Amino acid sequence: MTDFTKVRANLERKGFQVSCFAAAQEAADYLTAKLEGKTIGYGGSMTLKQLGLMERLEGRAALLGHWSGSTHQEAAAAPIYLTSVNGLAETGELINIDGTGNRVASTIFGHEEVYFLIGRNKLAPDYDAALWRARNIASPKNAHRLGCKTPCAVKGDKCYDCSSPERICRALAVLWEKPKGIGRAEVVLIDEDLGY
Repeated sequence: MTDFTKVRANLERKGFQVSCFAAAQEAADYLTAKLEGKTIGYGGSMTLKQLGLMERLEGRAALLGHWSGSTHQEAAAAPIYLTSVNGLAETGELINIDGTGNRVASTIFGHEEVYFLIGRNKLAPDYDAALWRARNIASPKNAHRLGCKTPCAVKGDKCYDCSSPERICRALAVLWEKPKGIGRAEVVLIDEDLGY
């Protein structure tokens, strides 16, 4: 079992609420009960998809996001936002890389509540390792999944800091602490590999 003690303490010190779960099913049950009846925005996240959370909430909550046919602007206006991260440092920094900017913007400002759903595979020992993970593991996998014609998607081995028009690495957000521009921010740590 992954020891989340250090990262939990660091996140809580930085103003985040933290919940830990041994399995994805437990986290999905927790979030379904907590979010039923709410209006929820979300971005493209393989972690959310693997949790099956949107399917569970369909018909039980108003869903505005990537896979429900809503615009990025509609999702950004929701009181609650669900996302993941590309890297989480045990020292407490949350790192996201985005092509459009909708996910990173929604983690910084405007929502009453933001939930970061994070599998153990996103955890890195420190900021530099978490940033490296976001650039060289998560981004190439996402570019490949989206069918982008970028060096990282084709070779699948690392970030090439390319200038391709299909580049998905266009915005970087690092949360050193809970932003003042959002209400409640909860990090949901899950002891399973989820997303990229």
